Amino acid sequence: MVYGKVVARAIDPIEKKPLFHFHPGSIAYLIATVGCNFRCKNCQNFDISQMPKEDKKLIVGEDASPQEIVAAAKHYDCRSIAYTYTEPTIFFEYAYDIARLAREEGICNIFVTNGYITEEAIRTIVPYLDAVNVDLKGLSEDRYLKNWGGHLNPVLDAIKLYKSLEVWVEVTTLVIPTLNDSEQDFRGIAEFIKSVGVDIPWHISQFYPAYKLTHLYPTPVTALREAREIGLEVGLRYVYEGNVPGEGGENTYCYQCGELLIRRYGYQILENNIRDSKCPRCGAMIDGIL
Repeated sequence: MVYGKVVARAIDPIEKKPLFHFHPGSIAYLIATVGCNFRCKNCQNFDISQMPKEDKKLIVGEDASPQEIVAAAKHYDCRSIAYTYTEPTIFFEYAYDIARLAREEGICNIFVTNGYITEEAIRTIVPYLDAVNVDLKGLSEDRYLKNWGGHLNPVLDAIKLYKSLEVWVEVTTLVIPTLNDSEQDFRGIAEFIKSVGVDIPWHISQFYPAYKLTHLYPTPVTALREAREIGLEVGLRYVYEGNVPGEGGENTYCYQCGELLIRRYGYQILENNIRDSKCPRCGAMIDGIL
């Protein structure tokens, strides 16, 4: 029903997705259709993600063929196409057709996703998919159902499967006060990610009141700092603080010697010292597609 109906498109730094270890400094061509398989109370894009549910099944969008999307990405010299804003599982067939054409043109494909997808769909898209950022909201089944409208285990299974199929994986957790901001929440998520791969970057992002959670307050930076410290303590190699530019938690450091490798401000790279995917100081291999 949404095939070829683009409701949003843009060009952004890959860091905005956020992907910090996948062609850093490159730009991506972003697209979305209306619709989502979740009902997140905090959704910043609710006007398009929830449109068919809340606006009498209304489906809007600009007609754009897969060929037109790939041509536009190529015209603007985008390194990748990101299927984002809403949930790419909803427009899976459209994304699949675009991704196949993009691969032929040497353009990468990225899912920015809630991870609520079947194994069959993952295995179908993986030959053309280069990277994913999965939004892992917590480890409570009850909270997933009440606040986000889906089940937890399929998300965990998707992260494991993407990783096992050698898609580059990064994970984001939006820290929402009172919902997933306890030390137990942070430690549980970090330990799960570590069990899948210590090389998976974890982005801990600041929440801003939106949609049905406007009564809550923005996430204190101290909570992000605590989560980052716990992630590093658990043994993750790369943990980042998101939506708080200039705080230093967005930089990449060598997990072996602590050398500053990539210095960022927001979505801009100010300094990149990685050479041949290695730390220039100790020679450690830095994970990702760099």
